[in-house]
Amino acid sequence: MTSTKSYLSKNWTFAQLKDTSSGDFGEWLSCSEMPTTVHAELIKQKKIPDPFLGMNEWEVQWVGEATWVFKTTFSVSDEELKKSGANLVFEGLDTYASVNLNGHQILETNNQFVTYRADVKRLLVPGDSNVLVITFPSTFLKGKDLEERHGKLALWNGDSSRLHVRKAQYNYGWDWGPVLLTVGPWRPIYLHTYTAYVSDYRLSTVLSPEFSEATLFAAVTLTPPIATATARVTLKSSDNVVRQEEIKWSQGGAGKLEWNIPIGGKKDEVDLWWPVGYGEQKLYDVEIQVIDERGDMLDELLSRIGFRDAQVIQEPLIDQEGRSFLFQVNGVRIFCGGSNWIPADSFLTTVPEDRYRSWLQLMVDGNQNMVRVWAGGIYESDIFYDICDELGIMVWQDFAFGCGQYPAYDEFIERLIPEAEQNVVRVRHHPSLVIFAGNNEDYQVAESLKLELDYSDETSDFRSTNFPARYIYERVLPDIVERLSDVHYHRASPYSGFHKPTTDKNYGDLHQWNVWHGSQEPWHNWDILAGRFVSEFGMQGFPDIRTVDYWLDGKKEERYPQSRTMNQHNKADGFERRLELYLVENFKHAFDIESYVYYTQVMQAETLASAYRLWRRNWRGKGREYTAGALVWQLNDCWPVTSWAIVDYFLRPKPAYFAIARELRQHTIGMTRREVKLPSGDGRSAAFFTLDTSVEVWGTNSQLSDKPAKLVLEAFDLDVAEWRWKEEKEVILAANSSTELWKGQVPGQPLRHGYSEPVRTIIISGRLLSGDGAVLARYVNWPEPFKYIKFPSVEALNLKLEVTKPDSPSDAEQIRLSSDRPIKGIVLSVEGEGDVKWSDQAIDLVPGDEQVVQAWGLKGRKIHTRFLGDGSA
Repeated sequence: MTSTKSYLSKNWTFAQLKDTSSGDFGEWLSCSEMPTTVHAELIKQKKIPDPFLGMNEWEVQWVGEATWVFKTTFSVSDEELKKSGANLVFEGLDTYASVNLNGHQILETNNQFVTYRADVKRLLVPGDSNVLVITFPSTFLKGKDLEERHGKLALWNGDSSRLHVRKAQYNYGWDWGPVLLTVGPWRPIYLHTYTAYVSDYRLSTVLSPEFSEATLFAAVTLTPPIATATARVTLKSSDNVVRQEEIKWSQGGAGKLEWNIPIGGKKDEVDLWWPVGYGEQKLYDVEIQVIDERGDMLDELLSRIGFRDAQVIQEPLIDQEGRSFLFQVNGVRIFCGGSNWIPADSFLTTVPEDRYRSWLQLMVDGNQNMVRVWAGGIYESDIFYDICDELGIMVWQDFAFGCGQYPAYDEFIERLIPEAEQNVVRVRHHPSLVIFAGNNEDYQVAESLKLELDYSDETSDFRSTNFPARYIYERVLPDIVERLSDVHYHRASPYSGFHKPTTDKNYGDLHQWNVWHGSQEPWHNWDILAGRFVSEFGMQGFPDIRTVDYWLDGKKEERYPQSRTMNQHNKADGFERRLELYLVENFKHAFDIESYVYYTQVMQAETLASAYRLWRRNWRGKGREYTAGALVWQLNDCWPVTSWAIVDYFLRPKPAYFAIARELRQHTIGMTRREVKLPSGDGRSAAFFTLDTSVEVWGTNSQLSDKPAKLVLEAFDLDVAEWRWKEEKEVILAANSSTELWKGQVPGQPLRHGYSEPVRTIIISGRLLSGDGAVLARYVNWPEPFKYIKFPSVEALNLKLEVTKPDSPSDAEQIRLSSDRPIKGIVLSVEGEGDVKWSDQAIDLVPGDEQVVQAWGLKGRKIHTRFLGDGSA
């Protein structure tokens, strides 16, 4: 008899249990969907205000401190009752719960990230009168109880009791997210009936050193074991069967096979899976069918895999101290440009598959190849990893420990082990998954608090110290990862290794927050702030003005940057001072809300583009991978907010998204401008010196072969329209590397002999052209800070926008931009309902180099432009 899963998705109701002793319930309400959570249901039924609007977050805090009960009735057929096994499976209960079936308690839960299975065979009754009741006491109050018993610990962000609770930590509030303590059956519940079922399987792939052959290892466990059953394993591509074999069971209901398969394009061969930009994302289905001696199907499952080799390389570097930290896939070393990922919503049950796909497609469209699933959220849904497999996005997966001094008492470890084991097993087969990391910034918390942290100690148990979580990160988790997967384990992010602190820029990965946080360096210092792999860095920027207006909810009196409602929708400590620090150092800006949105967005774009540009320069070829990756904090938001996200909650990309996309193209060009003070004579005089301004130009090439190109440099004087300078040369962009292309004084900028001497406003345009004249890359270097620039009048710029209508309504309209003078930071927008999808934003334009922007959804609306010096500030 085939194993069956009957999902319990109907007839659910829920209510608040107001008095546990008397059983006093509030109003019973029908659930609109399942799985679900209390907040999501109460919002739909207008029982609470939407916490994403205005100040409403603080009107719903009582929800997370109440006890809630969910109840349903379900049917069980005679056929299901005839099977030898019947389990109720709960894929996710958030978080503490007591589960009762037909008057009998069957389960107590204490971990949001664990799937629970309860044997209910003896309790089921035929027909539709089976009653399932799930009682959720307040996880917040449970956490407070645990904190009282085990002690208060230190953390960054949220209530300290979260450290004792195995629940998504961001629910307790973060510096970009609200305090919304969700509760409920957040993942599916089903009745599983069976004679026997596949309780575990493992699929591992290994490639030969020359990548000519792949080995597939398959291990299958049947519960209960049936010696006479067989397992048929089939490897299939989209159009044919590659290999098929039946395996017998060894003692204990386990079966194994090993296949050696040539790599190639033939029917009985397999192709490799590659990250986006390096090849195809070839995927194969592995079908496992368990058949009894009569030929009846007992169980079947389908898993999708890819054949690839992924390694983290940490080896000595040429000409610099330290070691590399880079990702190598199928023998190719890859510069990883990508983003950090937080949960897609505060209410995760409201996120459909197409929303996940939209987010991840934005990464690919933005030339990003890696996403880091951050530790303070969840182990993502299966569909997230499936889409990453399909799109070729490498996944960095953190374990769920974020920014805290976590405990390691026995009860806590008991709750943790099934969480880690289950989630490693669940995601280990995905070819996109290239690394597990033990936590986010917990070693940094320990360093900041001067906890007991001897990095040279590799043998202790650590549980008796005041940083007991080292036992988790250095004993428990690496054992689980090594035992159950083939994925590389890294103790934390950031983590240097080699007995170095997390701030050491020469080892491991680095969170570089000395722009914005820390010493609040100018963003122009990214080059000296570089690490071997920068897995976090960022700059805040307001979201789209429509998103701002959404959370204002019609309150016009709050529509200014410093209003109470605006502050409610920015959770970062000191954000007003820090935003203004970077604005006032770099821009002349206005304070009306439209202007403030624009200037923070352009600032964010300039900051982040500069980081990627300077750090890709450090990818200088084998042995010189001085910076091997940059993952911006962050891609997305979980609610409408001003944050470090480069795409806002409503999937509206900020200008920074486009600026990063330009810096992550296959071919890019970069420049840096430096002013050097040269002493006169014997160097003793402070009054006499020379100021020399130089520029350096480089290109990058992520292709695996050299790329010939023409370098075209042009210079313009913003104050003297007639003055131009141009130089061209043939260059070769080295394969998978950066290449230095040109160095010299800024054209037209004379040596100065004092700070009072005027500075010419020289703008330098650089382009790389292919043999047919197509633009491979462009970049415009402006003198900074921008606040010193006297921009020409709008009339003198003569900015032109020519719109070409498409042949088909589904095609993009072409917007051709040209001007008579250089323009900085052009952002396009329209008014009215419906978003426009733009191919580019935050554009720098120079004479003679017109640019084309594609736009979907204009619907005849007038295009508005905003740029520096347009008279708005």
